Amino acid sequence: MKRKAFLVFIVLVFALVLTACGSGGGDAAAGPIKIGGIHDLTGPTSDVSTPYADGVRDYVKFVNENGGIDGRQIEFMSQDYAYAVDQAEQLYSQYTSEGIVAFQGWGTGDTEALRTRVGEDQIPFMSASYSAALTNPADAPYNFLIGTSYSDQFIIALQYAKEHGATTVALLHHDSPFGTSPLEDGKAWAEANGMTVVGIPMPGGTSDFTAQLTQVQDAGAEFIVIQNVSSPAATLTKDVARLGMDTQIICLNWCSDELFVELAGDAAEGVIAASPFAFPNSGADLIQNEIRPYTEKAGKNLDELGLHYVQGWTTMRAMVDAIRQVVANGQDVTGPNIKAVLESFSNYSTGGVTTPITFTATDHGGNKALQLYQVQNGVHQKLTEYISAGG
Repeated sequence: MKRKAFLVFIVLVFALVLTACGSGGGDAAAGPIKIGGIHDLTGPTSDVSTPYADGVRDYVKFVNENGGIDGRQIEFMSQDYAYAVDQAEQLYSQYTSEGIVAFQGWGTGDTEALRTRVGEDQIPFMSASYSAALTNPADAPYNFLIGTSYSDQFIIALQYAKEHGATTVALLHHDSPFGTSPLEDGKAWAEANGMTVVGIPMPGGTSDFTAQLTQVQDAGAEFIVIQNVSSPAATLTKDVARLGMDTQIICLNWCSDELFVELAGDAAEGVIAASPFAFPNSGADLIQNEIRPYTEKAGKNLDELGLHYVQGWTTMRAMVDAIRQVVANGQDVTGPNIKAVLESFSNYSTGGVTTPITFTATDHGGNKALQLYQVQNGVHQKLTEYISAGG
């Protein structure tokens, strides 16, 4: 009986050791850390989503080539969803069934459509949507924003317009939840500050925005703020020049890029960019010491990959750094543990790509400021230091 009891004891101890080795932590034997993702590579926002996706995926390669997360590789499962919400929901379901612990999304429509399920599944979710509705943990408990919210971006643009004598501003926007996301908050700020905001949709596939610009003229708007991606924004800007309109244009995040300048040509001169993220030529530490060396080694030109590549890299880096901390804490790599670490981020450094990020249990909008740039001689030149909404 003593011998039998001793054998049972040995088996139990061995089982406990195996469990400890396989539960989260940094042991490579625990297997890869699975993260899901979606990209718009063929849909209406693919011009900006493709370089962003490249940045996300290349950061994963960078981590895996340098030992992973304490010896564990990242398994990043992602596909093109062509900006279709139903396809995003299908891919999210597929990846959660395969054991992902976090998710990299893309658009506002799909991110907002998934936020209830994300909360129920306890899957930390970062995307390229900066809808202000995603910053409140009471409504979106597992969503985290690295970029300044669209509402704050628009309010900062309105502050600048007001400082430069504008009384009426037109928001020309993508005809989608992404496009309309900042409109009501902007209208409320404008009304409280003696200004008027007019929202004008930009229908998809339009090659001539004369009709929309006639509405701008009829409203007497001195500034146009564009909440759209690069290609339609460039078409609109060329139409403003063609019509001889004396109207200042400000691009929010998704047309504040090199592609916009390339497509708009001479018409881009003087356009202001409201960008939460640093451009590749900014000299930011993360760009100079991590991103540029990686792209050079991989035979890629970072200046051609552009701002949105940096944006994608930085977003995935923040998610992975949270997972690193979970592992360093000796905890299981689970959604709730990743969320708890993210909510402890205080002045988390993105190496100068953004202002430091702070998340709390009551605020998942980690970035509150941006810089204004202006296109001069075909290049974005810094116009201001960091500005926050209301300050």
